[in-house]
Amino acid sequence: MSKKIKLVVSDLHLGLGLSLKDGRNNHLEEFYFDEKFNEFIEYYTKGKYSDYEVEIILNGDIFNFIQVDYKGHYLTVITEEISLEKFKNIVAGHKIFFDTLRNFVKDSKHSITYVVGNHDQGMLWPRVRNYLDEVLQTKVKYKNIVYYFDGVHIEHGHMHEAANRLDPRKFYLRKNLPEPILNLPFGSYFFLEFVLKIKQKHPHVDKVRPFNKMLKWALVNETMFTIKGFSKLVWYFIHSFFFRTGDRGWTFQNLVQIILESAIFPDLGDSAKKILKDDRIHTVIFGHTHVYQYRQFANGKEYFNTGTWTDLTSLDITSLGKITKLTYVLIEYPENEDGEPRGRLKEWKGYHRIEEDVIIA
Repeated sequence: MSKKIKLVVSDLHLGLGLSLKDGRNNHLEEFYFDEKFNEFIEYYTKGKYSDYEVEIILNGDIFNFIQVDYKGHYLTVITEEISLEKFKNIVAGHKIFFDTLRNFVKDSKHSITYVVGNHDQGMLWPRVRNYLDEVLQTKVKYKNIVYYFDGVHIEHGHMHEAANRLDPRKFYLRKNLPEPILNLPFGSYFFLEFVLKIKQKHPHVDKVRPFNKMLKWALVNETMFTIKGFSKLVWYFIHSFFFRTGDRGWTFQNLVQIILESAIFPDLGDSAKKILKDDRIHTVIFGHTHVYQYRQFANGKEYFNTGTWTDLTSLDITSLGKITKLTYVLIEYPENEDGEPRGRLKEWKGYHRIEEDVIIA
């Protein structure tokens, strides 16, 4: 039996790169680790892993389509052509990352699987997928929602949250439109129409936790800004209910559910526990929450959350300050044919560097 492993990462959030075309810093870029990602892949393809079958599973929100502009505009009407243009700009901004994956798949024992999340909904389009295949010079295996194999259930996790859940029966809107557009969930509209405006002034507003402590801090230090922001938030929900119509409207029940589940960093442990009731499944792996997690249930069943490779800021006294942990799940197969593959939550530390650039965003 051949030796093999699988590497699961999520929520890398690649944008336009650290620098824009005019040379300015890109304050909306969230992925600073192209070189460390290259080291990470090299480690698991050389040395003791040189003769292993290795599969990289990119589990959603790898590319941050939702935070990439189209000709200076952040759109909620997104066609295939718009998504393709955005993706080409992402590729141009992260040469090392895509070179790493291209070199990885040159070995016939290596493969890539892509699971679509909510920030990279553009990866549903055939032309965008074809372009990624062209860039990497391989055939990536794409999964719209779930990737299942050998008792392991992998999905990004947004389908278990009301605000970001996609309609699996209707990924695109076509009615009375000249061409199809993406059927965005409420969370994408909310980010593009509300959060993004705040991020222009406070780029890390969605990267702070716990959220309630951030609100308390903001009320003291940015009082008027916070009060105005809350007023605009209330109006946004009212407008979403009363003034949106057709396929892009939401019912009162939808909005109530979204508000009740409105934790900025939701815990998907209960959703994982439900999936693990299936006798065929022993491991569930999610991303989406940006918080790495491990839980063990009865009968050896396990839940992993891969966390994120983006920066978070903690206001908890026990972990005060900026947190960056490049976490992932390593799935190892036993050398005997009878055993089940098992996951391990790990953190990539990278190789020692004497110096490196300070990220200014």
